[in-house]
Amino acid sequence: MLASERRTGFWMDCRVFPASGDLWWAQLGAGGGRDSGGGAGGGGAGMGQIAGGFSHESEHDLAMMVSEFLESGSSGADSRCSSDSDSGFCDLAHLADKVSYFKLATDQYERDTLSVVNSLMLSISEQDLHHGRSGSCNASCIRFSLVKLLRLSGYDAGVCSTKWPGTSKVPGGDHEYVDVVNYNHAGISERLIIDIDFRSHFEIARAVDSYDKILNLLPVVYVGSLSKLKQFLQVMVDAARSSLKQNSMPFPPWRSLAYLQAKWQSPYQRKFIPNEPSNNSPFNFEHRKCSGHLKQLHSLLQSEIEIDRLLKPVNSDNRILKLDRRRPSPLVKL
Repeated sequence: MLASERRTGFWMDCRVFPASGDLWWAQLGAGGGRDSGGGAGGGGAGMGQIAGGFSHESEHDLAMMVSEFLESGSSGADSRCSSDSDSGFCDLAHLADKVSYFKLATDQYERDTLSVVNSLMLSISEQDLHHGRSGSCNASCIRFSLVKLLRLSGYDAGVCSTKWPGTSKVPGGDHEYVDVVNYNHAGISERLIIDIDFRSHFEIARAVDSYDKILNLLPVVYVGSLSKLKQFLQVMVDAARSSLKQNSMPFPPWRSLAYLQAKWQSPYQRKFIPNEPSNNSPFNFEHRKCSGHLKQLHSLLQSEIEIDRLLKPVNSDNRILKLDRRRPSPLVKL
């Protein structure tokens, strides 16, 4: 999402399940968008977009949760946050350091897979998108295009769809992401999670500047294990709690760790090809929205890759080690 879009509260319909709780919050007048001036305008658009990211039952669960949340005035804490003062605010600078560390703490397989995924994402064009849903696409066509390219490259990749019921503390919902399963020499499988628009899950209303900095440190496309994903989620929950508290805003249940974890930890169905579109499918309209989303992802990815390239000298030792591993030993030739 572009910075200007975030500040005006504008979300594209085909986003990858944006943090819809804030859209409800903006519509109810309890926080607006990124600023008070743009919140009202963005809230109206957001209401129609929630239906695209959630099933009818999920939307109803979320509506009930919002109603109960507003009546109770709080959601309870599910995260223990380190404090840098008596105020109880998280040390956001410390959380930013954690995000940077988690991004660097990857093994060779994760780094190689991330490089491949980023390259394939940039290679996807508008003509590659195939709309296979009768309703809102929510970038499903982009995910299936990526899976197709990954499988052609020899990866066991699939599109995973999750759905979970609502509880007294967590609203129900559904989500879609990509995974890659790798089998080592011992026959043990290793599953990597791929989320093509990772930052969108953590965009919040009226975020403080230090929160935005943490958000922009997150990878555009997440590629990694489920255990590492949990580490990112915990940090972002702590950061969101601190940002909301600094603005005297309560912490809603759709920002909880349990809700975020449900997106990737719930039982899933795995597919390799999209469903055939129905005859009444609004292909052209959905195709235009997903084309815009794809261009946005391309722009963010290119910026991230360029920043990483400029920071390469800082990790020159790691770079040399990586190159040496790929370079054949001169002793072998002898």
